[in-house]
Amino acid sequence: MTEPDHVDDIITAWHVQLPEIAGLPLELAKRSALLTAAFDAVAAHELERLGLTQAEYGMLAMLRRVGEPYRLKPTELTHALLLSSGGTSNVLKRFAGAGLVTREAARDDGRSSWVRLTPRGVEVAESAVRAVTAAHARMVARIPEAEAQLLNNLLRDVLAAVEEGVLVRR
Repeated sequence: MTEPDHVDDIITAWHVQLPEIAGLPLELAKRSALLTAAFDAVAAHELERLGLTQAEYGMLAMLRRVGEPYRLKPTELTHALLLSSGGTSNVLKRFAGAGLVTREAARDDGRSSWVRLTPRGVEVAESAVRAVTAAHARMVARIPEAEAQLLNNLLRDVLAAVEEGVLVRR
């Protein structure tokens, strides 16, 4: 049997206060939130060390992930990263000033532009992604590999079951 944890304490308290809410849905919500918080905490530590915000990291990672020529339209970045247009604009201005991105007019739409990683931007993006991924790997290394793989498969199944109508998917 697994040892009781912090979530069990929360559920026990709710059993006393509002027994109708204390159950598996609350346990799953709390444990998944704590797991996300743990991943976010180790990522935040790496990003702080690199002088990047979460929004900046998301933008660099997304531009690098799309592959050469490492470019997207600002509206694509805004929608995918759930940023405001002003937030996207601020990050892009910072990146342009740091020589991490360039902007070029879109030939098919005179009102739009492309944001492209510069070679330096690719280096910074890869460095950040490697640092965050390594931090996540150190955290996951504490879990036996078979359990980590089982959890991954179960999470995939759970997300497929709950995301329809709840989460935005491309």
